[in-house]
Amino acid sequence: MNGAGFLLIIVAFVFLYFVLIRPQKRRQLAAQQLMAGIKEGDEVVTAGGIYGRVTELVGDDDVMLEIAPELRVRVARRAIGGVVPPAEEPSEEDEATLPQV
Repeated sequence: MNGAGFLLIIVAFVFLYFVLIRPQKRRQLAAQQLMAGIKEGDEVVTAGGIYGRVTELVGDDDVMLEIAPELRVRVARRAIGGVVPPAEEPSEEDEATLPQV
């Protein structure tokens, strides 16, 4: 194999690293930070699309979610798809611009 062919292989590996491996590692790190940052009172959505509020942290792997009044389910942390940002209260200016019914 000549020097140009070897250089081409090196460039291909560097390209694959930046296109495939590095973004995947960033997604894994973000998911780990999300799971570590879950606390009681957070509104979350599971991977299956169920919304609920975290009521209790059960060990390192599970949480208790309240999905309806007086209805709690135990869910694996890895099944949590994301944290729902708190809804912003409409300001007085926003309420003034809404159509009155």
